[in-house]
Amino acid sequence: MSRSLSWGLLAWALLGSSVSAANDASLEIGQFAHTSWTVRDGYTPGLVFSIVQTRDSYLWLGGEYGLFRFDGLHFTPWRPPNGERLPSTPYSLLVSRDGTLWIGTFEGLVSWDGSKLTNYPEIDKGFVTSLIEDREGTIWAGVLGSPGKLCEVRAGHARCHARAGAFGGFVWSMAEDGDGTLWAGAESGLWRWRPGTPERIETPGMSPGDLITTSDGRLLFGMRGAGLRRFANGRIEPYPLRAAMHPGEPIADKDIKSNKLLRDRDGGIWIGTDGRGLIHVQDGKADTFTRAEGLSGNVACSLFEDREGNIWFASERGLDRFRKEAVVTVTDSVIFSPSRTRSRPPSVTPRPWSRSRFRRTSSPSSRCPWSSQTRPARSPAITARWP
Repeated sequence: MSRSLSWGLLAWALLGSSVSAANDASLEIGQFAHTSWTVRDGYTPGLVFSIVQTRDSYLWLGGEYGLFRFDGLHFTPWRPPNGERLPSTPYSLLVSRDGTLWIGTFEGLVSWDGSKLTNYPEIDKGFVTSLIEDREGTIWAGVLGSPGKLCEVRAGHARCHARAGAFGGFVWSMAEDGDGTLWAGAESGLWRWRPGTPERIETPGMSPGDLITTSDGRLLFGMRGAGLRRFANGRIEPYPLRAAMHPGEPIADKDIKSNKLLRDRDGGIWIGTDGRGLIHVQDGKADTFTRAEGLSGNVACSLFEDREGNIWFASERGLDRFRKEAVVTVTDSVIFSPSRTRSRPPSVTPRPWSRSRFRRTSSPSSRCPWSSQTRPARSPAITARWP
C-alpha cells in the first residue's frame, strides 16, 4: 500500500471517529461539518450516479466517466484486469453482504469478487437502474428496456420477470420494508412483489421515484411534483413535511422536487432534489442546503451513507460530504461545533426552509436522470437533458 493511500485512509478513519463523540440531539443540516470536491479540487469522475463502500473502506463511485475508487484523497479510475471491460457506463452499484461488488450499467450487469468479473447474459443490453440485496441474499436488479424488467440473481444465474409488459418501460427503484416485503417502483406504478402473489398499487398519472423505508420500517418514496408518499394501512398517503424554523408551516408537495432519497442510521431523511439542493428531514422538520451555502451543485445524482455515518451527496457539479463533529456546547437546543464546514465562507449561514429561496439558481448543461419524467436513450448521452 502506498504512503499516500495509507495516510488517506488513516485521515479518513480519524475523521469518521469524531462521529462517536457527537451529541445524540437531532442535528440540522447546517450543524454538520461539510466538505465538497469540485473540478478545482481535482474531482474527475463527472456525474456520479451511485456510491458504495467496500470492506477495505474505499468508496466506489460509478458514473459518467466510469468507475472510480476514492481513498479520501484521490479519485482513481478502476478497470477490470486481463483486458476485460465493463459492458457500458456504470449507473447502479451494490456491495452485497459477502463483499461482492455489483455493477449495473447502461447495457448490462456484472459482479466483481476481487479476482473475477462475472457477466449475466440474461440482462445483456438492459439499463440496470437499481440494485438491492434482500434478507435472503438474493440480488435484485431493476431494468429499463422494452419492456421493463425485474431480475433476480441466485447461485450465479439471473432470471428476469417482465409480466407481459405490466411494469411499463422500466423498474426504477426497490426497497425491502420492515416486514420483509419487497417493493418495486415502475413506470406502471408501485408493485408489492414478495412474499405472495405480485400486486400493483396504482399511482395515477405518476411513477414512483426512489424507494426507501422509514425508521419504523414503512415504505417511503418520492413522486415527481407530488412530494413524498408512504404506504401505510394498506394505502398510499402523503408524508407531510414542516419547516424546521417554522414548525407550523407545512411545505407544499410541489416544492420538494425529490430526486434521490436516503434514510440515515439516526432515522433522518435526506432528499436530493432536482435543482433545489439537499433537504434534510428530522422528526418531520425540514431544512435545506444549496449552492448558496457551499453545496457543490443543486441537482442530485446520488446519496450514500458510509460505515462511519458520513453522508455523501453527488451533484451535477461535484461531491459533498456531511459528517457529525464533537460537540463543544449545547445552548437552547442549538449545537455548536468547532468547525462547521471547510468549504462554506465564514459569512454564509445555512438558511431555513423558504419557498422563495428556490428559484432555480443554476441551469446545468448536465442533468441526472429521473424516472417518471424521463426516458433515456440507449446510449448514455449524459450531456443532453433527457426529455
